Amino acid sequence: MLAGGLIFLTVTAPQTAFSVMLTGTTNAVELALSLFAVYAIWLSVLEIMDKAGISKAVNKLLAPLWKRIFKGESDKALEYISLNFSANLLGMGSAATPMGIKAMEHMSKGREKASDNMILFLVFNATSIQLIPATVVGMRAAEGSANAADIILPSLLATVISTAVGVTLAKLCGKISGKMRKKLPLSRR
Repeated sequence: MLAGGLIFLTVTAPQTAFSVMLTGTTNAVELALSLFAVYAIWLSVLEIMDKAGISKAVNKLLAPLWKRIFKGESDKALEYISLNFSANLLGMGSAATPMGIKAMEHMSKGREKASDNMILFLVFNATSIQLIPATVVGMRAAEGSANAADIILPSLLATVISTAVGVTLAKLCGKISGKMRKKLPLSRR
C-alpha cells in the first residue's frame, strides 16, 4: 500500500511527492539526532551509576521486593531485573532491553516454555513505571513543545496504574493456570 501510494503520488504530483520526501527525511534526521542526545545523556547516567556502585545499592534496596514478586529466581536474574527496572524508571526502554533479555535468559533455566515469573516480568517490563519518560520528553522538545516535561505526571500515573493492573492480572492468570495444570494428567503437564 505504501509503495503503491508513493508511486501514485510521484506520477500524479511529482513536485509534492519529492517535497514531502525531503521534508520527511529532514525531520527524521533531526528527531534521530535529538533522541541520540537524550539517550547519550541517560546511558551516561546509567554508566556513572554502575561505576559509582549506585546500581548495586539500588539492587540491594529492591532485592527484597523482587524476591517476593519473582519467587525462586537466582540472584543474577534478580540483579538484571533490578537494572531493567531502573532503566525503565528513567524512561530508557531501549537501554533496558539488553538487561531484560539477560534476565529472561537466567529465568528460563533452559526450559522451552515461559514460566509464570517470566510472564510476570514481561508484563512488568511492558507496562514499566516511568518516573522520567525521557524518550517522550525528548521527542516533545525536538518538536518545539513549550513545556516538554508536562507529560511527566500523567505518564507516571498512567504507568503506575497499568503496572498495577498488569501485575494483578498476571498473578491471577498464573494462579488459574496453576490450578488447571494440577487437574491435567501427568502425561500432559
